[in-house]
Amino acid sequence: MKEQILSDLKNKCQNCMKCELGKTRNNIVFSDGNPKTAKAILIGEAPGENEDKTGTPFVGRAGKLLNEFLEKAEISRAEDLYIINTVKCRPPQNRVPSDAEKAACESYLLKQIETINPEVIIFCGATALKSFYDKKVAISKIRGEVLELEIGGQIRKCIPIFHPSYLLRYHSLEEGSPRDLMLKDLKKIKNLIK
Repeated sequence: MKEQILSDLKNKCQNCMKCELGKTRNNIVFSDGNPKTAKAILIGEAPGENEDKTGTPFVGRAGKLLNEFLEKAEISRAEDLYIINTVKCRPPQNRVPSDAEKAACESYLLKQIETINPEVIIFCGATALKSFYDKKVAISKIRGEVLELEIGGQIRKCIPIFHPSYLLRYHSLEEGSPRDLMLKDLKKIKNLIK
């Protein structure tokens, strides 16, 4: 049932021209992970160049780093997560998607969330957070906090985390460093989805 709903939705996305991004994409980047076993949805910002080429989210340098952190936190990307982005198509030059572009994709995003019905939604980076959380607050101030937000007519547990592209600038794992905080946040998520 889930697979059929998501397959139909993916077909709609592949033919979507609701915004300008449809004209410049190579591939839509629909999702990654197992819809049957996923306990959490991870929402990223937007596809980058590598994602646009492959049709899979988080496959570039940031994706490789995300995979390393997931492994350290004992979260299976293939089984525990369903990974999506705020938009399905790559914005030119990897810029942040506009509000209009996010609005054009919102119904697809909400249908994916409703279909998976996760225990936790992970906002990976500030763009994903701002798509659902209207308070003006830096992600560094609330990363790792469990927020209870209404999404698609249902109250859901949501946790903001740093985007791995931000972590590419930092190499230290010392206490309190961005990488240390990322690992702590992912371990907290692991405990929530056990």
